[in-house]
Amino acid sequence: MFDFIIVGAGTAGCLLANRLSADPSKRVLLLEAGGKDDYHWIHIPVGYLHCIGNPRTDWLYQTEAEPGLNGRSLRYPRGKVLGGCSSINGMIYMRGQRRDYDAWAAATGDPAWRWEACLPAFKQHENHWRLDKPEGVNADFKAAHGHGGEWRIERQRLRWDVLDAFAQAAVQAGIPATEDFNAGDNEGVGYFEVNQRQGLRWNTAKAFLRPTCYARPNFELWTGSMVQRLKLAHVDGQLQCQGAEVQTPGGLESVKLNPGGELVLAAGAIGSPQILQLSGIGPAALLQSLGIAVQQDLPGVGANLQDHLQIRSVYKVEGALTLNTQAASLFGKAKIALEYAIKRSGPMSMAPSQLGAFTRSSPDKPWSDLEYHVQPLSLEAFGEPLDRFNAITASVCNLNPSSRGTVQIRSADPAQAPAISPNYLSTDEDRCVAAASLKLTRKIIAQPAFAAFKPEEYKPGLQYQSDEDLARLAGDIATTIFHPVGTCKMGRADDAMAVVDSQLRVRGANGVIKGLRVADASVMPTITSGNTNSPTLMIAEKAAAWILADASRNLRGV
Repeated sequence: MFDFIIVGAGTAGCLLANRLSADPSKRVLLLEAGGKDDYHWIHIPVGYLHCIGNPRTDWLYQTEAEPGLNGRSLRYPRGKVLGGCSSINGMIYMRGQRRDYDAWAAATGDPAWRWEACLPAFKQHENHWRLDKPEGVNADFKAAHGHGGEWRIERQRLRWDVLDAFAQAAVQAGIPATEDFNAGDNEGVGYFEVNQRQGLRWNTAKAFLRPTCYARPNFELWTGSMVQRLKLAHVDGQLQCQGAEVQTPGGLESVKLNPGGELVLAAGAIGSPQILQLSGIGPAALLQSLGIAVQQDLPGVGANLQDHLQIRSVYKVEGALTLNTQAASLFGKAKIALEYAIKRSGPMSMAPSQLGAFTRSSPDKPWSDLEYHVQPLSLEAFGEPLDRFNAITASVCNLNPSSRGTVQIRSADPAQAPAISPNYLSTDEDRCVAAASLKLTRKIIAQPAFAAFKPEEYKPGLQYQSDEDLARLAGDIATTIFHPVGTCKMGRADDAMAVVDSQLRVRGANGVIKGLRVADASVMPTITSGNTNSPTLMIAEKAAAWILADASRNLRGV
């Protein structure tokens, strides 16, 4: 029996566990289907190469064949370990844009989601390196950022001449330089800040579980424990969540909620809709076709899937140091390893992308709708060896795709992966932005600041010039940047596709399903204009406050 049961010890779940177990009178259970984060490659930043595609740390999902990608199926990494995706992701700290949160407030009718109301939740757990020594830091930066929280943000521990030149070329192409992507308008070019501490990955398990939660007697963590389905019952005419059935290493267990308790789904944009559907909460036709009794017909469960699709342009360069050549020999690799061992710097401390830029796909756009991730390397595909020539990769994604996809279970078997169909490049608008972004990349590379490296376009290739050709080629070379959101979106009561209300309570026939919330990236009505890890932490921060406030009211009998 527990007061709070959290399903998923990923980005959101670890923060929720920390906040909800702070009251010693509340028993808290955190359930994680994956294992402990004791694999050494999790903590070495470049180790994402060994974690993605590894069954020890990754669910190994694949998308369905995508028409917009010319029939290709993509690898779809999701963290299967304590810390979830924060243990295998790119470590980039990015909030998005002010307008993202103002749009959420409009979609839900709740001003609690406006930028000004979300900013305190971002700052609450933030520990920004620039505020280690606040002398000389301007007042605007101090107002926008926090210090002393659990979530460490640091600058990267290396630079590259070829990336500095790309940044200068971007400025020449009309993109301003910036030192802060996170003040509400991220337009500009600069090096990303990362979730690291002294050259090591800083995942949410380190930040929020160790040592705090482990030292609390009211906290339990079960790893290797997969929720099969939720335990639901009708009480006084209202559907309630009373716990869950969990497959543990020791067998099938039933975990139950104390009266007034809550179960919080924090299993992510794939896991949370999967668990709801397995439990009979979702599109009635889908559930009935699989022989699952419908507890609550919610057509939005598993719908509204959004993701950032990055289009990878590769340029051969001359006279530049890139990772392709630096890591080409045993001597080079040994030198890289030695630098990391001594200084915790160099290529082994690298995030997957070092330089970022946010800009507009056309001059008539009122805000930045493109994001660049620029890397001093190239390879045929993620997980493949580096190319044997000097090159950089300039990946660009549409921040606000209009394409929408689905996540749907294939059977009543919880062990079977759901069908993931992002539906990339399925709208004319998205194909138009894809073509425009490739043209903009060429414009940046053509600037004088980059001329010394004699760039030669390797992908997609200068023979492709028309918008039609470029949109089709985007389907050949694009890949996910691992930002799925939206599959349990929040919305107003009159939005038939909304799964949760503005306080993330799952909708039911008589208002809400008692004792059940979702608090992860799946609740985003629209994807944020940037990397999605940090917005997910903010969502969990707000959810924890609401859960604790409701628990306090229940205790007082209000």
